[in-house]
Order: sequence, then structure tokens, then C-alpha cells
Amino acid sequence: MSDKLIIFDTTLRDGEQSPGASMTKDEKVRIAKSLERMRVDIIEAGFPIASVGDFEAVQAVANTITDSRICALARALDKDIDRAGEALKGANASRIHTFIATSPIHMKMKLRMEPDQVIENAVKAVKRARRYTDDVEFSPEDAGRSDPDFLCRILEAVIDAGATTLNIPDTVGYNLPDQFGSLILDLRERIPNADKAVFSVHCHNDLGLAVANSLSAVLNGARQVECTINGLGERAGNAAIEEIVMAVRTRQDMFSCDTNIDTTQILAASRLVSGITGFAVQPNKAIVGANAFAHESGIHQDGVLKSRETYEIMRAEDVGWNTNRMVLGKHSGRNAFRARLKELGIEFESETELNATFSRFKELADKKHEIFDEDLQALVSDTVTLDNERVRLISLKVCSETGETPVAAVTLSVDDEERQVEMSGSGPVDATLKAIEEIVQSKTELQLYSVNNITSGTDSQGEVNVRLEKGGRIVSGQGADTDIVIASAKAYINALNKISEPADRAHPQV
Repeated sequence: MSDKLIIFDTTLRDGEQSPGASMTKDEKVRIAKSLERMRVDIIEAGFPIASVGDFEAVQAVANTITDSRICALARALDKDIDRAGEALKGANASRIHTFIATSPIHMKMKLRMEPDQVIENAVKAVKRARRYTDDVEFSPEDAGRSDPDFLCRILEAVIDAGATTLNIPDTVGYNLPDQFGSLILDLRERIPNADKAVFSVHCHNDLGLAVANSLSAVLNGARQVECTINGLGERAGNAAIEEIVMAVRTRQDMFSCDTNIDTTQILAASRLVSGITGFAVQPNKAIVGANAFAHESGIHQDGVLKSRETYEIMRAEDVGWNTNRMVLGKHSGRNAFRARLKELGIEFESETELNATFSRFKELADKKHEIFDEDLQALVSDTVTLDNERVRLISLKVCSETGETPVAAVTLSVDDEERQVEMSGSGPVDATLKAIEEIVQSKTELQLYSVNNITSGTDSQGEVNVRLEKGGRIVSGQGADTDIVIASAKAYINALNKISEPADRAHPQV
């Protein structure tokens, strides 16, 4: 029988470190529920010491999820570990993940510690974490550039202190597959008490090798992989969970292990994360990209009719591509609507929220003949409001005709006070966003504006993503509508509301 490969998802923690990918507490809970349906073994919910918001999000996930183990990140500091332990109190199963840098450059330039001091702090952190849980993970940060002899010393010490998982991160994406696989094998063979802990890997994608390095590690004995939905993460991202899982599942001739992941839930999770973060999935992305199973057009059509195996090494259905259609319309009732959303992992805390979303659904059904699951997910994201929604769109009127300068008349509610302005622009979207900015005076810089169709057809909803920057802080905003101009206004306002939130979040590397 093959070994189990543990899947550790860090979308809610490392994935959120992508500039502009911050998630609200409710959004984190929604994603966590999707990961639970996927049967992810461990969900790293966040970094509790980073901010009050991070603490509350980890706490909310810990109190909601029952089937997956919930993990919180902590530096090798007493205050971090205590805060993580407090956030995880309500978890059905918990883990504390503590780390400290071990590469010469990090120890000297960042920590300003001698190697013996680093080992002392690591051991102390693991012992303190054991006060809160018997499942403690330790990571030697920047292990990919650390001295192997020093890694052996510190890892042997933390196992003796009670660490049950040793995570070897390629923090800066520096390693090559053969090199990284050899490192894992070397550590397993040289550390005397290596059999008392599970070896894990966490690879970054700076050279495009995160998945390759992770798989090489698995072939050399690693039995946990840390990854994210869609490969989300800071800089070039992390190893993509969908690629790791399907590579191992498809190539069982090479791997003596497999995961417990329900792969039919992969696509739904991918779309949920993309919709919440505003990070679109490129069409040629492996497994979850729109063209992943397309040979001419559609999912899998003309090119594989005679024999699917001639070109497809996986079935589209196995990763969820056959379940993306929603058989609901304008005559559908509230119970059917609620039931379908529940299947998608979307539940409402109150009837008021359900009624608001159902009303939006009816409006959309009047505009679109066919409604898909992607429409629903966008609808829910568009309906859920932020706790401090200072700015709301009241009305929008745009005049655009050939040979004339477009004009937009916008009415907003700002701190419960209605304000109206009319502005011209190079196009209807430009005029609309200028009008909003004229009212709000946010002094933000628009770094990104993109439009994607949520489904096919000319009646498809357009999903607009914007990215705003102010004082070094970056946020993303999303909006969806069958009218692109309205979707653009929603996205811009969504980002403005986020940028007005307090930004006291620390970075785990600091």
C-alpha cells in the first residue's frame, strides 16, 4: 500500500502575502470551507500575531472547520506562539508552525544571531508551542541556502524538543529539483531521530520550479507538501496544490504515495480563490486554466472524440470541469437557490444576507438566460459587503457616442452622505472612475485594471479587477455585472473601501 502524502494548504497565509490579495475574515472562512470539502489535511489559516484581523480570521477558521487540522504561523518568539495558541483554542485539531532563519545571510543580516543562538531559540519555541498542542511544525527558513551540517544540528534538536513535522522551505525559490531532492534525502539519512518526524517541503516559484522541486522532494521521502490554490503567493508564488495533487495521482507509476484529496473539488476552489483575491487564472494554467482541456474550443471536444487518451492524460471531470453548470433560472425558488449555494460551500449567517443575494440572483436571471456556478460565486462576492463600507454606489449614468467625449454622472454615498458629480473622460470607464475619484479624493494610484468574462456569450457577466496603491499599501477590488462600466465602478469602490481599512498587518518575515 502506498504512503499517504499530506497536503498542507497555505493559501490563507502565504497566498495572502501576494500584494493586493488580502482577504477578509468571512472570505477566509469561505475558502477554508472549500479546502475542507477538498479534504485538505492541514489548513494554515494565518499569522495571528500580525494583526487583530489576522488573529480573528484564524480564530474564525478554527471555530468553523472540523475535518481539516487548522494551523497558525508563529515566529520563534514567545508572544507569537502564545497568540497562535490562543487563536487555535476552538479548533477540533490544531497545529502551531514556528520558524526561524538558518541560512548564513539570514542569520547574519536579518537575525543578527550566532548559529548556537538560533538553535537555542528554535528549541525554546518548539517547547513553548507544545504547551498548546502536541502537533508542532518547525521550519528552518531559507533552508535551501543553509549549510546542510547546520540543518542537521538544528533539526535533530527540535525533534528532541517535540517537533513532529520538519518543513524544509526553499524560501527564495533558489534550488533546482535534483539538488533539492538530494537535500531531503541527505537530511533524512543523516539526522539520527529523523524517523520521529514527517518531512515536509515549502517551495517558492521564483525560477518556475516550485512544483518540480516539491515533487523531487516527495520522490526522496518528503511526505508533506505545502502549497496554495492556483500557486498564489508572494513574489512568483508557491507550488500549486492542483498541480502537485494531479501529478502524484496521474503518475502512480513513479510515486509510492498518494493524497486523500477529492480532486473533483479542485476547479471550484480555484475559481473561489480567484474571485475573492482578484488574481485571474491564466487560460493556459495547468489543471484549472480555461484551455487546460481544450483542443479546439470548449473543454474537451473534437480533438479527443475518437480516443481521449491520445491527447489527455487526465479526465476533465476528475478535477471538476463537468460540474460548473448551474441549472437554475428566473423561475427557480429560494430553497433551490440556497441548496445550490450550499453545494458550492456558500452559506449565509442570516436570512437578510440570503435575501439580498437571492434578489441579486433574480436581477441577473432577468438579464441572462443561463446562469453558471461562476456567476453565483461572483454574485456572492459582489453582494457581501465590508464591515466598514464607507463608499457605496447609488446611481451611475454614462453617455457615450461616436465623435463625442464620454460623460459619466455618478452618485455615491460617502459616510452616509450622498454626493454627485459629472466628469468626462477618454472612455465611459475612464469618465466613471474619474467621477468616483473626484467625489472620494482618495489620492490612490491605479496600478491595474483588467476585465475578464465570467462565462461565455455576449450576455456574460464581466468581472473587473482593479489594484490601487497608496503609501506603499496595495489592495485589489473586484466587481461583476453584465454592464462593464457598472462592474468597473463596483470594483473601484470595493478597492477604495479596502484601502480605508487600518493597515497594521505585519509580515511573517519581519
